[in-house]
Amino acid sequence: MSHSQPISHAVHILNVEPGYEGQRIDNFLINYLKGVPKSLVYRILRRGEVRVNKGRIKASYRLQVGDQVRVPPVRMADKAEPSRVDSRLLDRLEAAILYEDKRLLVLNKPSGIAVHGGSGLNFGVIEALRQLRPEERQLELVHRLDRDTSGCLLIAKRRSALRRLHELMRGNGIDKRYIALVKGNWHRDRLEVNVPLLKNTLQGGERIVTVDPRGKESVTRFSVRERLGEWMLVEARLLTGRTHQIRVHAAHLGTPILGDDKYGDSAANKEIKELGLKRLFLHAETLRFRWPEAKQDEVFKAALEPSLEQLLNRMRAQLN
Repeated sequence: MSHSQPISHAVHILNVEPGYEGQRIDNFLINYLKGVPKSLVYRILRRGEVRVNKGRIKASYRLQVGDQVRVPPVRMADKAEPSRVDSRLLDRLEAAILYEDKRLLVLNKPSGIAVHGGSGLNFGVIEALRQLRPEERQLELVHRLDRDTSGCLLIAKRRSALRRLHELMRGNGIDKRYIALVKGNWHRDRLEVNVPLLKNTLQGGERIVTVDPRGKESVTRFSVRERLGEWMLVEARLLTGRTHQIRVHAAHLGTPILGDDKYGDSAANKEIKELGLKRLFLHAETLRFRWPEAKQDEVFKAALEPSLEQLLNRMRAQLN
């Protein structure tokens, strides 16, 4: 979409570029007029103040390439300039890009960085990438990772790619595998956990997920990669994508993920901290999917950060 940021006192004429076709005009305006109440967006649509190709349209109108959209002046809340992301963080994210083409960017997200701003955070990965790639006007997260989880994160560079990837996700067409270090041992090398999860919000706004029959179906397949005495390095494959799914399922098995302050075991966390673990040991290692028109899979693999590799080596050395 060729435009600059909306200014409250000016009429804007926008030209719809490829990638935005098919989007409803109300959703487009809500996104374009960030900070404007939705009620105001629907009011200007009802009054006919928004025009497409000089004609009135309904909120359900779907944009087409080449449409000329007239956006009237709107009174916007005075907003501070968006936070500029620290250049050191931008450098870290630039170095963490695993792959990039016309449709897609794949990042090995560092632990400790949220995927998007909000809930007290001025910015996250997506805001930083938009600052890093100002010419890419359609950057969107395809999925999310918890703030403390590292690894493969998909960012679409075209709305058409975002739609296709979301279709694949809905049909289980994206194979996501994580690795985690857990406390304890299982008798078997493979386990499937199929217990429903319910998302709750605590008074402080913190989200907590519990195993609850009223929750949504949630399925994780675990397999043991390596047994390290009283610990195990395990692979987790998500068959559903619920909030905190792997962390809650691992804890449900009695083998919580190490470094997990929310669902973990504080004594085990203290013990492993002394060995050098300073974060949640959960890492999105591989992503595999196939574009509908392609003959072979796209496979992306994110290496563990050196501190986690060093920790595993120290644990192996202790066993010998």
